[in-house]
Amino acid sequence: MQNMTQSNDMSGVIEADRAHIWHHLVQHKPFETNDPRIIVEGKGLRVWDAKGKELIDAVSGGVWTVNVGYGRESIAKAVYDQLVKMNFYGGSVGSVPGALFAQKLIEKMPGMSRVFYATSGSEANEKAFKMIRQISARHHGGKKYKILYRNRDYHGSTLATMSAGGQNERNEQYGPFAPGFVEVPHCMEYRKQWDVENYGLRAADAIEEVILREGPDTVGGLCLEPVTAGGGVITPPEGYWERVQEICQKYNVLLHIDEVVCGMGRTGTWMGYQNYGIKPDFVSLAKGVASGYAAISCMVTTEKVFEMFKDDPNDPMSYFRDISTFGGCTAGPAAALENMRILEDEDLLGNTLRMEKRLMGNLHNLMDRHRVIGDVRGKGLFCGAELVADRGTKEPAAETKVAAVVADCAAQGVLIGMTNRSLTGLNNTLCLSPALIATADDIDQITHAIDKALTKVFS
Repeated sequence: MQNMTQSNDMSGVIEADRAHIWHHLVQHKPFETNDPRIIVEGKGLRVWDAKGKELIDAVSGGVWTVNVGYGRESIAKAVYDQLVKMNFYGGSVGSVPGALFAQKLIEKMPGMSRVFYATSGSEANEKAFKMIRQISARHHGGKKYKILYRNRDYHGSTLATMSAGGQNERNEQYGPFAPGFVEVPHCMEYRKQWDVENYGLRAADAIEEVILREGPDTVGGLCLEPVTAGGGVITPPEGYWERVQEICQKYNVLLHIDEVVCGMGRTGTWMGYQNYGIKPDFVSLAKGVASGYAAISCMVTTEKVFEMFKDDPNDPMSYFRDISTFGGCTAGPAAALENMRILEDEDLLGNTLRMEKRLMGNLHNLMDRHRVIGDVRGKGLFCGAELVADRGTKEPAAETKVAAVVADCAAQGVLIGMTNRSLTGLNNTLCLSPALIATADDIDQITHAIDKALTKVFS
């Protein structure tokens, strides 16, 4: 650890946290007797907490964000230089880093052309929902307003994005939700819903069935993750995405790909959808866009969609009447530009693919050793291992035991994740998403910790 704080005594910080901070996704009752964990420094793939414990971060900041690793001075300097020169102006005008990053981003996304800046993945997704609704109002007489979403997918924590949320535990106690959002079945072959040979086609056809049930003239958009993240790290079955694209084109349904987790190299391509030959109408980005060095999200769309909002300049209601206050901050695109340079210059997409082989290979070896692992899934450095009580019946492992594996890994100095308050009885998948700078030795240390934890918890 380089220099934890100005003072080595962190007791005041810990007490201030205990007294005043409302942490995310955490039950606070234990903090009455135990100290909350405070991370004070990071370098590369490692972080240090307030007690000086060194930890390998296998979840990139806990929520799949720090793609290029910690301690990147060049990003901090790029942000500093930009803030001193020009820190903010509302997004109704442009900025130098905003224009340059948009240009650079579009170069990585053939077929896309326009970038709307915001500050969170939830917000970026809502922009697409609002665009779909406005297109319906202006071009379809208000009829094509429904937005389809998939069971087990997650698109954010606002009430609108939770209306498109396929995880019942995240939504519980927060309704009622916005009307016009309709669920389609998940595509997870491990927990298959149909006994068919070509599962990918069948799972995609289920989307068409929903469209036909609702009425094609009422469905305006379909929002999907390329690889389902918090719902269990679910990679799509073969043939799934090709059929989804056909269905969207057949019924004139705008395809919205939520790349908040998968974007910016996480799956070994710039965007997760690029693994599957998809041509989306909307792509939402956040998390890895600036690797957490600044708050930024993007709603990226096509020129065809963009043109629908400038067809009648004499109509004061014709344009996209939306704003994100802090979408006007210049720190985000300044950080994102340098983040992208690092991804390119250090060939981190190539490293992601190389380390995918190592990580998936190690996880399959663990599966051979531990019958509690029922399935291993993943793409790039975004992988999961689903734990089961019985491989034959696929009965999920008890959530308390899955959490015990996570806790034991942390005690060993390795931070991993698990599906968290997602689906009742199915919060049983270990989640791994180390920074794209991970080495083979890092991967081995992570999986070795899991090996020891599984032995301890399930022996």
